[in-house]
Amino acid sequence: MNAEEAQRQMFRDLGPEGRVRVAFEMSDEAREIVADGVRSRHPDYDESRVRLAVLRLSLGDALFAKAFPGTDVLP
Repeated sequence: MNAEEAQRQMFRDLGPEGRVRVAFEMSDEAREIVADGVRSRHPDYDESRVRLAVLRLSLGDALFAKAFPGTDVLP
């Protein structure tokens, strides 16, 4: 069995609930990596501004401006 087959089998063995849990964990980890990038580019940002910058990256500039009018954070 190669690595790809082993990974597929592992995901099959997890079942639907396990696969959803893993997907959420991976999403949380990706969001934290993005937040770390924001922190490194903007060491002056507090955690609230870091969260807003991550949201801006996730939503895009146009939707972020509609959702958070007047909020000035750079990603």
